[in-house]
Amino acid sequence: MALLTDLYQLTMAYGYWRAGRHRAPAAAELFFRREPFHGAFALGTGLAEGLRFLRAFRFSAADIAYLRSVLPSTTEDAFFDYLCTVDASEVTVSSVPEGSVVFSRVPLLQVKGPLLVVQLLETTLLCLVNYASLVATNAARFRLLAGPGMKLMEIGLRRAQGPDGGLSASKYSYIGGFDYTSNVLAGKLYGIPVRGTIAHSFIMSFTSLTEVQPRVLPPLAGGEPVDLAALAESWLQRVCELLQSPPEKANRGELAAFVSYAITFPHNFQGLLDTYCVMSVPVLHCHLPQVFVLLLSLPLVLGPCPKRPRALILLLAPVRSGLPNFCAVALALHQLGYRAIGVRLDSGDLVQQSKEIRRVLRACGTTFQVPWFGSIPIAVSNDISEQSLESFIREGSEIDVIGVGTNLVTCPLQPSLGCVYKLVEVNGSPCLKLTEEEEKMTIPGIKAVYRLYDDAGHPFMDLMALEDESAPNAGQELAVHVLGRRGEATKVRPTAVEPLHRTYFRDGQVCEVLPSLPEVRSHAQASLSQLSPAHRRLREPQPYPVAVTEKLHLLLAELRQARQ
Repeated sequence: MALLTDLYQLTMAYGYWRAGRHRAPAAAELFFRREPFHGAFALGTGLAEGLRFLRAFRFSAADIAYLRSVLPSTTEDAFFDYLCTVDASEVTVSSVPEGSVVFSRVPLLQVKGPLLVVQLLETTLLCLVNYASLVATNAARFRLLAGPGMKLMEIGLRRAQGPDGGLSASKYSYIGGFDYTSNVLAGKLYGIPVRGTIAHSFIMSFTSLTEVQPRVLPPLAGGEPVDLAALAESWLQRVCELLQSPPEKANRGELAAFVSYAITFPHNFQGLLDTYCVMSVPVLHCHLPQVFVLLLSLPLVLGPCPKRPRALILLLAPVRSGLPNFCAVALALHQLGYRAIGVRLDSGDLVQQSKEIRRVLRACGTTFQVPWFGSIPIAVSNDISEQSLESFIREGSEIDVIGVGTNLVTCPLQPSLGCVYKLVEVNGSPCLKLTEEEEKMTIPGIKAVYRLYDDAGHPFMDLMALEDESAPNAGQELAVHVLGRRGEATKVRPTAVEPLHRTYFRDGQVCEVLPSLPEVRSHAQASLSQLSPAHRRLREPQPYPVAVTEKLHLLLAELRQARQ
């Protein structure tokens, strides 16, 4: 992976080598300048991948041969010989624990080592941390909106930016608080729980119960197999009588698909209800996506329709309903000792449909004396966004499971976290980048970072100090300068103080036991729960202050004056 970098990193490396500065001790920091999604926090992730990269960092013979072809022909052979010896054995990396809540200007990673190597690590570390932290933060926002009781499922593989993006999205959305993924490879590689049942194509592939093979299912408790198709038909009569809906209006192909799937997976039967229409209502009352689905399915449901006027007349007739078919099959399964796991909606007014479905499920449960039937989980998908979740909550939906794809994995509200990687010290001298944009100015020197907590146990400030300063103590009054605020120092007295960074990589090896993915996920959720409500809210949160000590403030002022 040493070539997973920008060309200018290698031209700079050659410049350092030519100037004899390549082994100068240096330090760099990786951080972001502005919190994503107009919020107050981010989740720092990607550390484990970064450490894996550091362990493997070296140039192969094939890498060197390629570099000879792209670097200027005047590049000395001795430089390529030197690159053959380069690795991360002299690099030290400290970081916040993976899954920690992090804030702007505070370094997620600190990298120390020979200047040439520190420089060559920049692009890859940014690549591994930027997207990972962005997706984890996006997922955390969905989790905070949904609340702890809602199940969240990541379903974005088909919309992700390539297979690498798809795998990363599955992994880091799990850290951010999602419960499941549809991505089978992510399940294998990372141990994330995998979920998925059927899509519309499966239901549309059936036209009648004669296509169901096999038709029988043995009762869970044992005994002679039962014709589930016939049993479901008998239950359909009773369900339609309850719902005052003519049984002949229930789509037979949909019923066949449900029966076939239930026979195949009797312990995991979930009905996708909106292939034709969820409820038995005139199509003019259906939502537009359902009309389109019905138009596409006319050849299957109604047979060939050579004349457009006839198709229009048929569209005005009552359409087929998914809910009675589901209830019939689920009740048939119950009679044999099995329990359906849920229904799913993928179009239309999800809130209103969830309420209608819940009423029907409760009515069936009461009428047919099946107590658990009324609480069958209702799952939804269909381009779910933060605004969707807010409407679900505001309108009091009956939704239990939410599948999120595009708006999770592509992060349309924030395409990049914008992490940067800047030198802060070379040869023992602090480095400072000056710019007219104050937020782009770097904070010089190798630093220690502390999180300060209030009496309620909430973090209220992150404090950066020079590495050689004494650590602040709980209960100690501190004079600090909040970044972005001008004027005199602010006095604070923390109830508790937590050092943020740990050393994870030294002498070419990972030097601390890394937590498992579920442990990282738990840490992320605990970090989020510690935030005060003012900092945790997603709309117009209170900005979280980041400050520097008096000594670091004076160094910053001194360097600014010297370079102006």
